[in-house]
Amino acid sequence: MPPPATYLELEAGRFREDEGLYYEDYIAGQVFEHRPGRTITTTDNIWSSLLSLNLHPLHIDDVYASGTQFKRLLVSSLVTFAIVNGMTVRTISQKAIANLGWDNVRLTAPVFVGDTLYAETTIVAKRPSGSRPGEGIVTVHTAGLNQDGVRVIEFDRNVLAAMRDRPGSAADPLGAVSAAEDERPVRAGEVRP
Repeated sequence: MPPPATYLELEAGRFREDEGLYYEDYIAGQVFEHRPGRTITTTDNIWSSLLSLNLHPLHIDDVYASGTQFKRLLVSSLVTFAIVNGMTVRTISQKAIANLGWDNVRLTAPVFVGDTLYAETTIVAKRPSGSRPGEGIVTVHTAGLNQDGVRVIEFDRNVLAAMRDRPGSAADPLGAVSAAEDERPVRAGEVRP
């Protein structure tokens, strides 16, 4: 019997978790719902705001926030973005070589402490890389929704995805990088797995 789809069989009866998609697995039009959801806490909002030096009192000063149109602390958009994007990693970019960028980020509704966020990602397009054999560029659109189904954020993302037959893929279950791959110079902005 074959192992479950998200596991590699290392030897009889021994499996390793193997989340994420290879380039060949992305199909335009597919939608992935990312679970579990994530409930935002006061600690998430205040610590992340302070960590990023976002000192706007609307995110960290309850008295100030109570005097605004929101009447309570507003979760920082950076917190919302980080959590929603992070929710997508296990499926969308767990096997990716690099994030190439985010575009069209839209904050469509406020997020408050106590809201639970969910994410869903639509595969928009893919194409083989013209300069990196064995790799391809995948474009996805992600939406973050709160517990009431209200869309609170959306964005597009491009990832550089590995194809199955390159070093470090399922054919090489330990993820070893070949000596030739390891010795080539790192280019500016390049991230190696």
